[in-house]
Amino acid sequence: MPREYRFFVYIMASKSRRIYTGATNNIDRRVAQHKAGEIKGFTQRYKINRLVYYQEFRLIGNAIRREKEIKGWDRAKRVALIAKIPHGTTGPRTGKRPSLLSSLSLFRRKQIPRSPRRPHDDKPKTRRLLS
Repeated sequence: MPREYRFFVYIMASKSRRIYTGATNNIDRRVAQHKAGEIKGFTQRYKINRLVYYQEFRLIGNAIRREKEIKGWDRAKRVALIAKIPHGTTGPRTGKRPSLLSSLSLFRRKQIPRSPRRPHDDKPKTRRLLS
């Protein structure tokens, strides 16, 4: 009997709403690595450790194509993809895994008050042109 291959495209998020998209052949191992901070770089720096979406593929080429497609999207489109998932699941064609899905409120933008800008000098800055 031939071996059945499984590949995954996944999206992980941090509490500060940063999003990371990746591909793997073992979703459970990869999530554990992210949670433990074993993956160096962006995900470790921003503590991206919540699985919010994944999709399963049988062929690695299809998974890589989908990963590149999602990475090419702007943030709003990725958040919309995550928001389409029924609460309590992490992706299409998957069983329920409520412990892995963070609240979708994580992606709802909150208005962050900004500090007032410092006043600029009233004098216009001039540049000396070489003649």
